[in-house]
Formats: sequence, C-alpha cells, structure tokens
Amino acid sequence: MASPALQIVALVLGAIGLLGTCTVTGMPQWRVTAFIENNIITFEAQWEGLWMSCVRQINIRMQCKIYDSLLALPSDLQAGRALMCLAVACSGIALAIGFIGVKCTRFSEDNERTKGLILLASGITFIISGILVLIPVSWTGNQIIREFYNPLVNASQKRELGDALFMGWATSFFLIVAGVMLCFFCSTKEKGYQYKAPPPVTSYVSNQQMGIERKTSSRFSKTQYV
Repeated sequence: MASPALQIVALVLGAIGLLGTCTVTGMPQWRVTAFIENNIITFEAQWEGLWMSCVRQINIRMQCKIYDSLLALPSDLQAGRALMCLAVACSGIALAIGFIGVKCTRFSEDNERTKGLILLASGITFIISGILVLIPVSWTGNQIIREFYNPLVNASQKRELGDALFMGWATSFFLIVAGVMLCFFCSTKEKGYQYKAPPPVTSYVSNQQMGIERKTSSRFSKTQYV
C-alpha cells in the first residue's frame, strides 16, 4: 500500500499546481513586447494577458487596462479564458477530493477500496486540469512564435513569450505529475486486495458423508443391541 507521506507529496504538488494555475490566469505577461529591428524603445514595455493589457515605463508605475468587451476579443483569447477558469475549478476540486482520500484522514477509514477510488478520481481530475492549462499556454506560445518569424508582420506588432507561459508549462507539469502519482497509489491499493474464495464443496460433501456414516453406525449398533 502506498505510503501516506508520498500521498501528501502528491497533494502538495497539486496544491502548487492550483496556486500556479490561479497565478497564470491573472498574470498579464502572456505576450511581451519584442525589441527587434527598429523597435528599440526599451523604456516602454507592453504586456498582454487574458484579462488586461499593461504598459510599463521606466520611473513610472505600471498602467493596466481591462479589456472593454468580451465579445470584441479574439476567439483564441476567449477560449483561453474559459479553459484557464475551468482548470482552476478542476484543480481545486481535485485537491479537495484528494484530501478526503488520503490515508491519514478519517474519511472512509475502514474502507480502503473507497479511499483508492477517491484517490483515482482526484488523480484523473488533476491530469485533466494539467491538460486544460497546457492547451491555451501552448496554443498562445505557438501563435507568438509563428507571428515572430512571419515576415509579413510588422516588427512593432511582434511579441515574445511572456513569463506567464513558462509558469503555465511548469504548472501543467506539476498537475499532471500529481495526478499520475495519485492514480498509481490507487493501483497499488487495488493490487493489495485479496479475493476470498468460497469454501470448497469437498468439505461439505465430506461432512455429509461423515453424518451418513454416523447414522449407519448408530443403526448397526442398535440392531446389534437388539
């Protein structure tokens, strides 16, 4: 059976993934200004995120503006919002379920099979959360790279990979690893179960035979007595 310490390690990784998912969702550094060719104005940097765009200047505090209309946003940005919000919800649910199924808790303490199924559900949900984070982060990164090497795009419109994308890849890794570990713990618990076979029929038959022999012996003893 899996060690409770390893289960706690898996939940810690899942908690780190949950915190990273929330952070990546709110960070504006998904797209960062690329300083190439004639675009060498280094005292001003532009950041673009899922919810807002920010302008940071030297010796001036950062100014951010939330996107005005949801319907006016590009379809990929809308999908990224939806997937990241869904990832936050799934990772939170997975973490709560994992705390219920961990060995050191008293929920379903006497039923190891139930705990194993709870850990399996938590692990699958963590893996789904990691995939949900990986999709918008990788899609945005691929789009940035294609636009960067596209000669038809102006240098002022080209962007670079922001810190949020790198943090998103790391967050996805933590979530998937936590989910795989919890699923592995469930499989080890399933292997520990033993099937108890019903009692052999031969014992029952032998008992019947012994009962018949006793009856016949008692009858013979009575006839001999008479």
